[in-house]
Amino acid sequence: MIFAMTPFTLFHVLLSLVGIATGLVVLYGWLKSDRMSGWTAVFLISTLATVITGFLFPFGGFTPAIGVGIITLATLVGALVALYRFHLAGRWRIVFLLCSTASLYFNVFVLVVQAFLKVPALNALAPTGSEPPFAAVQGVVLLAFLAAGYLAVNRFHPATA
Repeated sequence: MIFAMTPFTLFHVLLSLVGIATGLVVLYGWLKSDRMSGWTAVFLISTLATVITGFLFPFGGFTPAIGVGIITLATLVGALVALYRFHLAGRWRIVFLLCSTASLYFNVFVLVVQAFLKVPALNALAPTGSEPPFAAVQGVVLLAFLAAGYLAVNRFHPATA
């Protein structure tokens, strides 16, 4: 085990980090109206794989993590349909951008939650996840993604598919 993680957990975490990293790359590209097709595919696939592997962890009932996973899965399906079925035509461009940005946000949301749980200095600031430092960080992350989504919708106008 690396960092006290099982191989499966490590795989899940690496998928998540790939999804976040590639998601940030493509989000930056969308702000410049760059389709970034290959990077986008890696982002969508790795994020989808993160959600699927997240559902494979043992659980004893509905948890907030499962709720976030279900919502993320729904946004990913919207993004995939908009991109690969409707090729971003008409309003599907907006559906794609909003769903993709939301799925990236949810992945980063979970990253922040895990950081506050696992990083001792952060955990000391918010041991239960209900303290002001945790809420402040999550608020800044949310505002950043709302702004990025708004800008992407206004700036991303790709040429033909």
